[in-house]
Amino acid sequence: MTEDVIWQPLRDELSRWINVSRSVQFWLRDDDAVQPTTALQRLLKLGKEHGVPTLLAVIPALAGDGLADRLKSEQLITIGVHGWSHVNHAHNGEKKQELGPHRPLQSVLAELEEGRNCIEKLFPQRALPILVPPWNRIDGSLLPHLRGLGFAALSVFGPPKEIQTSHIPVVNTHVDLMDWHGTRGCRNYGDLVADIVREMRDRFSGEDSTIGILAHHLVHDEAAWVFLQKLFEITVHTGGCRWVSARELI
Repeated sequence: MTEDVIWQPLRDELSRWINVSRSVQFWLRDDDAVQPTTALQRLLKLGKEHGVPTLLAVIPALAGDGLADRLKSEQLITIGVHGWSHVNHAHNGEKKQELGPHRPLQSVLAELEEGRNCIEKLFPQRALPILVPPWNRIDGSLLPHLRGLGFAALSVFGPPKEIQTSHIPVVNTHVDLMDWHGTRGCRNYGDLVADIVREMRDRFSGEDSTIGILAHHLVHDEAAWVFLQKLFEITVHTGGCRWVSARELI
C-alpha cells in the first residue's frame, strides 16, 4: 500500500469537516519525560517546526534542573504531573499501577501532592495542574481528593469514565502510536490512520471535537517519528482541524 493510499482516509475526513465549516481539535501528550535526551530534542524540534503544542508528562521524582533549564524557552511545551515515581505497586498478575489500591490512601495522596509541588517549582512557567497517571490507571478512591490536592484535570487513555468525570474534568488521549503488546515499536500506519478517522467520525455530529494523540519519545522507533511528522504535515497545512495546547483544554 502506497503512502498516499494510507493517508487518504484522513484527508477525506478532513474534507468532510471543511465542507460543513467545522474543525476537529487535536492535542498531543507525550509521557515519561525525565531529562534532556536526543529523543526529547527531536520531539521539541518536530513540534516547533510545525507549531504543534505538546503536554509533556514529567515524572516528578526523577526530574531535575537539567530538564527545567532545557524547557525554559520552549513556548509550545506545557508540563503535566506523571504520578510520582512511575513505580509499579500492583501485585504479580495484575496490570501495572502506581496509583492503585495497593498502599494506604494517605501515602498515595501525599506523593501526588509532592509531585504537583515539585513540577510547579521546576517549571513555574510551564506547569499545568493536570494529573497523568502512569500506565493511564488510577484507583477510584483517589478521585474525590484530586481537586483538594490542587489538580484541575485528569488525563488517561480512551473514552472518559463517569466515575472520573463526576469528580474532575477529564482530558484524555485516544490514539497511542506504540504497539505495546506486539513489536513495541510504532503501530501499523494504516491502523493508526483508521483509529484517528474513527475518532473524528464519532465526533462529527457532537459538541466534543477533541482527539488526543499519545506519544512516548523515549521509546520511539524511526517509524514512530516518521508517522508523527507526516501527521503534522497533513493536519497543520489542511483545514478542518487545529492543534491545541492542553492549557486551552483545561
